[in-house]
Amino acid sequence: MNKFDEIYKNLLKEIMETGIQETNERTGHETSAVPGIHFTLDIERDGFPLLSLRRVPIKIFIAEQAWFLMGSRKPSDFLRDFTKIWDDFTNPQDVVTVAYGYRWRKHFNRDQIKALVDLLTREPSSRHGVVVAWDPGSDGLGGVSKKNVPCPYTFTAGIIGGRLHLQNMVRSNDMILGFPHDVAGFALLQCLLAQKLGVKPGVYSHTISNAHIYDTHYDAAKEIIGRITQQKPLVLHLPDNSFDRAEQGDKDLVNTIFEDLKSQYTPMPPIKGIKIVL
Repeated sequence: MNKFDEIYKNLLKEIMETGIQETNERTGHETSAVPGIHFTLDIERDGFPLLSLRRVPIKIFIAEQAWFLMGSRKPSDFLRDFTKIWDDFTNPQDVVTVAYGYRWRKHFNRDQIKALVDLLTREPSSRHGVVVAWDPGSDGLGGVSKKNVPCPYTFTAGIIGGRLHLQNMVRSNDMILGFPHDVAGFALLQCLLAQKLGVKPGVYSHTISNAHIYDTHYDAAKEIIGRITQQKPLVLHLPDNSFDRAEQGDKDLVNTIFEDLKSQYTPMPPIKGIKIVL
């Protein structure tokens, strides 16, 4: 069993055994939740964190990260050719008002991703590489009602020892559906940024304020905890200029990265009937 599968099983076990069961007012569902969960994984040493305890749709998180780097907030721009997972969060103008990429690149009248690359190119030892998706003027705190607000609300990226390390800060994670997708997606972002900066990817860190399993996912969690996988560590081979190609919405890039990971991926069967709770 690879490192990420082992980490994931232990997290699910902790939440199912020690989590607090409460009903959420917004969804009406019970969750078992644990506050302040954190893990780290060294991509270079432990492999790319793609869950194999159940099959994860690879192409979706690859296309999503490219869409983020494009800075778009319309799924009709590129993303819908691969997935419709953001369609539930669009407004009547087919806009995702809280799209991460748009928040990173345009929302605050500053291209935070470009600024991050420029900073770490100019000053590799900088500790100011912080990118924010959360808008304190309108998100959360009982403010403007929205279909969605950012879950991974900020990340930091910095170079230590000639490698790019990324810490992803998440306010709320659905551990069955959202968590594996978020980890793979942001680890891919880390690798794309590292290649752009001419360094190797290092440690991926993931911190969650509220890590929870929905009542409708309890049986799936128990099944996953009991599984044993033979997945070997995955090594991500990015084509040249992957960051730039992602920014440009290169569909061939998505397919190339997909084929690379697919050729190494030996997941266990999907678990049927898992539905997202909105």
